[in-house]
Amino acid sequence: MQKLTPFLISSLLIFGVAACDNASKTSESAPSNPNEAPQSPTVQTTQASQQDAQSKVRRDQLNSDIRAREQRNNTTGGDAQRATGDLASEVRSKLEANIPKGQLTVEATKDGIVTVGGTVNNQQELAKIETLSKQIKGVKSVVVKATVNPPKQ
Repeated sequence: MQKLTPFLISSLLIFGVAACDNASKTSESAPSNPNEAPQSPTVQTTQASQQDAQSKVRRDQLNSDIRAREQRNNTTGGDAQRATGDLASEVRSKLEANIPKGQLTVEATKDGIVTVGGTVNNQQELAKIETLSKQIKGVKSVVVKATVNPPKQ
């Protein structure tokens, strides 16, 4: 049992590092990173993303994720310094809940700078990105590399 415990802990750590290596994405079809040139989404992709993001279960998950991270940061006193993974995940959740048709990718730095890339369907959604992102505690500035690219028929 004593040899099994370190093995299990190290396996979890390796899995955690591999899982945290990816950028936060609002949909499976979002680009892999904010600097990647976005592709025009299809109508089916946009509708599938919207249905998923607007389902009651998914919205509850997104809101719960944001609340849990905020509570944890308030409890641990981490208000000033946020983990980049937490920041990216919270911004992604916020954007996914409020811009359900977008295909966005979120990356964050330890300095509180968030970069958002991908596509949205219209100018109004593009304008929401910075405002929504700054609602997350710890976000100091937002670099919006997303473009307006309505779905192709």
